[in-house]
Amino acid sequence: MPDFRMIETNGIKLRAAVQGSGPLVVMVHGFPESWYSWRHQMGPIADAGFTACAIDVRGYGGSDKPTQVADYSLQQITADVAGVIEALSDDGTGVLIGHDWGAPIVWNTALTRPDRVSAVAGLSVPYTGVPTANFLDVVKAVFTDNGRFFYQVYFQDVGVAEAELEADPAATIRQFYYAISGDAPDGTWPADKPHGATLLDRLPDPKPFPAWLTEADIAYYDSEFRQSGFFGPLSRYRNHGADFEWLQQFKDRQIEQPSLFIGGSRDLVLKMIPGVNPIDIMKPHLPGLRGATVLEGCGHWTQQEQPEAVTKLLVDWLKGL
Repeated sequence: MPDFRMIETNGIKLRAAVQGSGPLVVMVHGFPESWYSWRHQMGPIADAGFTACAIDVRGYGGSDKPTQVADYSLQQITADVAGVIEALSDDGTGVLIGHDWGAPIVWNTALTRPDRVSAVAGLSVPYTGVPTANFLDVVKAVFTDNGRFFYQVYFQDVGVAEAELEADPAATIRQFYYAISGDAPDGTWPADKPHGATLLDRLPDPKPFPAWLTEADIAYYDSEFRQSGFFGPLSRYRNHGADFEWLQQFKDRQIEQPSLFIGGSRDLVLKMIPGVNPIDIMKPHLPGLRGATVLEGCGHWTQQEQPEAVTKLLVDWLKGL
């Protein structure tokens, strides 16, 4: 079992699950997750000779929960991660692995803090370089202006999505996780949902849930979100403008470190750009890319849905660094 530590970084404290000894590997979760989303990877990475560390991102679980939307900018969270490496690593550097929002967090920590990051892996969300437009402006033009629902637009008004998702966190986890998993039939996430709808509207509540997420797993997430709430997690989406402006100073950089990508063939993230191979998009921005695998039948929750395949890919990559 991992050892839980509170790590002081960037003016706050983060809870970290730590297991093993050796070179540091820090794992960063996405929305709406927890250190616990890396439960299947912690032991094998530690057994392979590394210090495995999975954090609760600020706003989640046992970590501090600042009260302002601006506290959840990419600039702040990448500084948090760099500080975790500094606190735990013997030589001040570490390997980063991130999933969902954790992927942009680790990609951009590697970009902006190459002094701290020796290698980087992203799950689900590919790296496509420093953005050339505010992502929220793009999706509003494609979705909102055409009367279509887009979840990140829905998340913008403070308190609205919080009320929906906090009403029953266990149901939120079941519905949201299932709808974008590899087990959900095509169309489970309704493409015709109108702007003005809510996130969970028309999403099924599967009982029982597919075996990769047990009742005990759901209960753990439920307990975490009942005490943390969703303000911090949702505020990550409320910083697209600030993130875009901050990253412009790095537009002439690439991520030079050894890198890895793992996605799923049924992950809706990889279908946001129809007709374009995300791996081809990554190559110009990741000269150190050492592998890119799309797991057949896997949905969005990469390391939870297919833990054995993901763990093997990660451990083999880590051993080869």
